[in-house]
Amino acid sequence: MSGNRNTLLGCSLGGLLLALLALHSLPQSSEGSNILGVFTSHSPSHFIVHMSIMKSLAEKGHNVTVVSSVPPKVTHKSIKHIVIPLSDEDEKTIHGGMVDMVKQKPSIWTTMKSIFSSLSLLINTQVDTLEDKRFTDLYNNKDNKFDVLFVGFFFNTYQVGLGAKFNCPLIISWMGPPLSMVNELIGNPELSSVPQMQISVAAGQPMNFQQRVANFFSTAGFGVLGKMLDFRYKGFYERLWGDDKNMPSLETAMKNVSLVFCNSHGISEGPVRPNVPAVIEIGGIQVKSKPDPLPEDIKEFMDNAQNGAILFSLGSNLKGEYFQPEVVSTIYKTLSSLKQHVIWKWEDPKNTPGKSANILYKKWLPQDDILAHPKLKLFITHAGKGGMAEAQYHGVPMLALPVFADQPGNADKIVESGYGLRLELTSLDVKEFKEAINDIINNPKYAQKVQTFSKLYRDRPQTPQESVVYWTEYVIRHHGAPHMQSPLVHMGIIASKNLDIYALAALALYLIFLINKVVWKFLWRKCTGKSKKAPQNKKVKKQ
Repeated sequence: MSGNRNTLLGCSLGGLLLALLALHSLPQSSEGSNILGVFTSHSPSHFIVHMSIMKSLAEKGHNVTVVSSVPPKVTHKSIKHIVIPLSDEDEKTIHGGMVDMVKQKPSIWTTMKSIFSSLSLLINTQVDTLEDKRFTDLYNNKDNKFDVLFVGFFFNTYQVGLGAKFNCPLIISWMGPPLSMVNELIGNPELSSVPQMQISVAAGQPMNFQQRVANFFSTAGFGVLGKMLDFRYKGFYERLWGDDKNMPSLETAMKNVSLVFCNSHGISEGPVRPNVPAVIEIGGIQVKSKPDPLPEDIKEFMDNAQNGAILFSLGSNLKGEYFQPEVVSTIYKTLSSLKQHVIWKWEDPKNTPGKSANILYKKWLPQDDILAHPKLKLFITHAGKGGMAEAQYHGVPMLALPVFADQPGNADKIVESGYGLRLELTSLDVKEFKEAINDIINNPKYAQKVQTFSKLYRDRPQTPQESVVYWTEYVIRHHGAPHMQSPLVHMGIIASKNLDIYALAALALYLIFLINKVVWKFLWRKCTGKSKKAPQNKKVKKQ
């Protein structure tokens, strides 16, 4: 018996030792790390994506501080917020720009025009935020130590200098798939087979000739824009930190980005493309694995929808007051005539387009939670990336009314993928609007297509939240993870495009041509020279 007890004891100790070794071999967590998020874009939809990242880290126990120009819609009780709002004048300028955009038919050209027209405001307001004392106090106070810094990317490449200013690794948060201006920071190669965000191509399908032409000029346009902006970025960099002798140059700072979190999932939604290890796709980061309970009025309204419900929201950037009165009237006439219950995002519930028993107006909506409701039949959307991802995750068909930026391309993808239809907001009429709504709701093919995609979209080795936590802690553990960096970051355009090799090959071919020319010329002269010196027949003298 004593021998058996000793054997059992030995087995128990051995098992405990193996368990401890296995536990020790697991990656050590970085709980309690100090994390700073700097999100200076004034787009609420962008901020929702950024804050979803911050929320995931706060839920893991990290100490998160966030600086932004707009108040958060997504948050966590332990996150410290520093909101530096835009001035009233800037708000009015943004308002005017939005009003102009919704009057135009969306296209690549109107998108580029809107970007150029609002570019100064986009850039200048972000610089103003960084010059605010509430922000500068963060790095002037030597007691503030951060283990990693997040920057929300949107025409603000100069902000990569914040990594050096806070002396910590830098991670970029971008609200779409890899973009040329983002790819430059982590050496992600630009490929002619990858469409720009305005070009709609079904996942896994090649572009046709017309699309490749449009993609070529779009890529060239963004390249020219990037080079033009480089001069402004250098100016802002000098303006912010030119007096600090410890700061590296902007070119050096651009080579010290550890990761980019992209709000995309190329495997399922496309475009399928090779990415360097520093690109981490977290498409759908804002979608909760389990929806929160709906506010009581919305819950009751949807539960009582015997014929199903419709969600109508054109996003956080587009307010009802931006649209022409006749467009709003068309929308109201159509929605009020439906048998479905409609939840309409409208900023001023006291001054609505009209009163109807089947319409519930709300200034702010828990969009993700509403899309998860089993009675929701249709999502009428501007085809923004965030809302589109939420609808795809929950398997809800869509009717797209795009306005600007990536929305036209997203809307085309909805149609091509069979997830819904697209209409032009500026030329909307009651008849076609109602027909499109009824077609999507009554024809099961749309719901079946998007529900099939939903299964594919959810099928991942890690949730977006888990990916964010793992890779952020990985960067902290490995002090920026420089071993993951692509060599392309440190290669100029000559080396990265092999222009020197092409030049050497061209020179070699030219030398071969010259040598051949000399040899053939020599041989020709030799041959022709011999023929000229050939002996002549001598005449015989007559006796």
